[in-house]
Amino acid sequence: MSNYFHALVTEEKDGQFVRQIRERSVNDLPEGELLVKVHYSSLNYKDALSALGRPGVTKRYPHTPGIDAAGEVVSCANGAFAAGDQVIVTGYDLGMNTTGGYSQYIRVPSAWAVRLPKELTLRESMILGTAGLTAGLSLHQLARGGVRPEGGEVLVTGATGGVGSIAVSILAKAGYTVVAATGKSSEHEFLQALGARHIISREELLRDAHHPLLKTRWNGVLDVVGGEMLAAAIKSTNYGGVVTCCGLAASPELPLNVFPFILRAVSLVGIDSAQCPTELRREVWQRLAGEWRPEHLLQTATEVPLDGLEESFHAILKGESRGRTVVNLIDA
Repeated sequence: MSNYFHALVTEEKDGQFVRQIRERSVNDLPEGELLVKVHYSSLNYKDALSALGRPGVTKRYPHTPGIDAAGEVVSCANGAFAAGDQVIVTGYDLGMNTTGGYSQYIRVPSAWAVRLPKELTLRESMILGTAGLTAGLSLHQLARGGVRPEGGEVLVTGATGGVGSIAVSILAKAGYTVVAATGKSSEHEFLQALGARHIISREELLRDAHHPLLKTRWNGVLDVVGGEMLAAAIKSTNYGGVVTCCGLAASPELPLNVFPFILRAVSLVGIDSAQCPTELRREVWQRLAGEWRPEHLLQTATEVPLDGLEESFHAILKGESRGRTVVNLIDA
């Protein structure tokens, strides 16, 4: 292998955060047992925050973002993997304060990686990425809480985004009746193609949301956006229903009372993919590669080269992204 490679680097200059593709050396990478040649990464909300220098993700610059990476093992000092193994690395500190997937090579603890399921290609694994893992963990928790396909409708908020679009797909594949909530009237056909049975607007979901309780409708909810939409969804969840929460695109605040919990026995379950235990991580990846694999996985993705991310960073923070963006590092 060459000792030099390309990586996207964000640094602060005169109070502004700027991004450029730079040549780096393997010797620049942090310590870790596992050296991986990255073939693909993906774009997530955290990546845009880190790349644009927004607070809350990355503490030290210069930095290479990318919380997802899929590629081929070059070496593994502790023998957990063999050279040539194909692996997925997501979560933990990757791309936050550790050199991330927008680099042709990464070096990380071997415990951060899982083997690529044989049913997936490296590119397909990054169409899923952290968004897919998060959606899969949410479905796992809904099912664990007793939400069954025959029980009624399941709501997905932020349905055209990365997590939301995969959630619609895997819920439909698992046999659930999916209702997709979106503020984008132009994307109804896209959501129907993913498997949404019904589509509602943000306005419809938020109607009378100031009331302490709303008319029940949802057997389960997979929420991506937080804020008022999450509160309204909880208030309209059926008795004994389960709501999962994994995002804050709208707001980190939750304007809510306790009535849905003490009068309707609704459960609110937080979803975190970054520190997810290894065994559960492997299980969910296997199910995403198998019985939960989205029917139209390839059609949900847009591919960009490493130097083509700038517009995408801004779009995802504005809520203007659609589906998943895969980053090709093979020819970076």
